[in-house]
Amino acid sequence: MRILVTGAKGFVGKNLCTQLNNIKEGKANWYNLQEELEEIFEYDIDSTLEDLERYCKEATFVFNLAGINRPQNPKEFMLGNFGFAGTLLDTLKKYGNTCPVMLSSSAQASLAGRFGNSEYGRSKKVGEDLFLQYGVETGAKVLIYRFPNIFGKWCRPNYNSVIATFCNNIVNDFPIQVNDYSVEMELLYIDDLVDEMIAALKGEEHHCEFEDLEVIPCTDGRYCYCPITHNTTLGAVADMIRSFASQTKTLMIPEIPENSLVKKLYSTYLSYLPKEKVAFPLNMNIDERGSFTELIHTLNCGQVSVNISKPGITKGQHWHHSKWETFIVVAGHGLIQLRKEGTDEVWNYEVSGEKIQAVHMLPGYTHNIINLSETEDLITVMYCNEIFNPSRADTYFDPVEK
Repeated sequence: MRILVTGAKGFVGKNLCTQLNNIKEGKANWYNLQEELEEIFEYDIDSTLEDLERYCKEATFVFNLAGINRPQNPKEFMLGNFGFAGTLLDTLKKYGNTCPVMLSSSAQASLAGRFGNSEYGRSKKVGEDLFLQYGVETGAKVLIYRFPNIFGKWCRPNYNSVIATFCNNIVNDFPIQVNDYSVEMELLYIDDLVDEMIAALKGEEHHCEFEDLEVIPCTDGRYCYCPITHNTTLGAVADMIRSFASQTKTLMIPEIPENSLVKKLYSTYLSYLPKEKVAFPLNMNIDERGSFTELIHTLNCGQVSVNISKPGITKGQHWHHSKWETFIVVAGHGLIQLRKEGTDEVWNYEVSGEKIQAVHMLPGYTHNIINLSETEDLITVMYCNEIFNPSRADTYFDPVEK
């Protein structure tokens, strides 16, 4: 397969081309593309018409992502979104190339609701009609996608994505402006879009019709859609992004269920961090025995910490009613001991960074951790099922060995 991507340096084009090249290089085999990707033709504004001629002659699939979103003159919408589409299709016709062609359109092409007077939407609708007519005339497979608001890494802020702008402003301590918190948004994550594009390469695209902005899935629909989108409000998005910024102080990472909007939005937010904010200090609790540092807090699943014990030091010697922990020694040589309260039997677990294992600290069992080395620190990653609450510590001193 030889794939032509127009608008290859744009937000969507860059993400798509990157993943196509990953597939080509054998780095993303889970897509199970039956045909080998021979070449990715990346066409953008700095390419030549000679490039376009060659690409249109040789391509076996075309992704047309080229277009104009924010011109200085609204008349440029029609030139950029309709004019280039005509040039592309005429060039394919010139070489008798009837390979499948995908068109990146927009929900604004519905010209419904708040998009009723959209110059951008009109230019996209004319482009859609041109592609549909091309399909009728040539018999080529035409895939028209009306994308909602797209977000993700590498999207240009202060351009046409409110999420990119919010992320960029918040990570750089600039204000954001939310005029109406109740504005409804349908959001499409860039990785979900790319997955659908690769499905289209395999002939597994999702077809639909539209009733205004509503997607009506149907196998013989004239249009296509991405099946995974997220409906929310502008205010909810702003609040989520603001909450991400506090993580360096609270250590609290958001709940990120699989395929959730917050998971995708948090990844997007992190991609905008400037160099000086990628690393941030943690509060090390240091004493003569070593140190203890909390690393991560979660809303419902406790915390992760790292404990460093100096040579010969014993830490712990306490038990909990309900709290439980898991100790994982990653460097050094130590001994973990547990004893059930009210009994005399001591359980011993020798641990080492040379053979990493996890050891549970059981509720109702007093426990300790001893650094057996005379020269090296003992470094232990510790998980606890709840964040430490000093007003209800659930921690009771009792030496393991009497």
